[in-house]
Amino acid sequence: MNLLILGATGPTGRHVVDLALQSGDTITVLARRPEALEDLADHVTVVGGDATSHHDVVKAMIGQDVVISALGRRASVRADDLFARAAAAVIGAAEEVGVSRLVWLSSFGVGDTFRSASAAQKVIYRTLLRNIYANKEISERAIRSSVLDWTLVYPTMLTKGPAKGSYLVGERLPMKGNPTISRADVADFMYKAAQSPEWIHRDAVITD
Repeated sequence: MNLLILGATGPTGRHVVDLALQSGDTITVLARRPEALEDLADHVTVVGGDATSHHDVVKAMIGQDVVISALGRRASVRADDLFARAAAAVIGAAEEVGVSRLVWLSSFGVGDTFRSASAAQKVIYRTLLRNIYANKEISERAIRSSVLDWTLVYPTMLTKGPAKGSYLVGERLPMKGNPTISRADVADFMYKAAQSPEWIHRDAVITD
């Protein structure tokens, strides 16, 4: 599989890269800081550029079968329009280049998933994460209305824990308190979803 990974320098994206390497895929990553991936220089193609730039995304997307986006804002609670701009760039580039499959990392509580959130989760989503979630919702509306074979992935609170492989995933899951999921398990699901038609045009809520 020829795979383009966005957000590969982030913690979840790096897990996706490692899984793809273990499977022997041909990997391209688009990164604003290529030097952060120097240890992978002999194993992946690193394209310097910005995921919000149509030109840069086109350059990286040529020849790919699948795009996995694990873009995030790390510890910031401000989106700075990252997700909406990146979605526009990815959709436009995919249509231009002829790539159809997209697996896109979101967050539980964005869009319609908010209705299934617990009371504790809703407080966090309405306050601390309000700006980021609003921008993610804009990006997802664009993705849903595109011609792409998309999967939107909605993890609960992300942790640095190891992969368990026993996570729950469904279009809707009951929530209590503020459940968590390791980035490693999220990456595992995203990588598997990229290879299967099972989750095309579906929302995937994932939690421990």
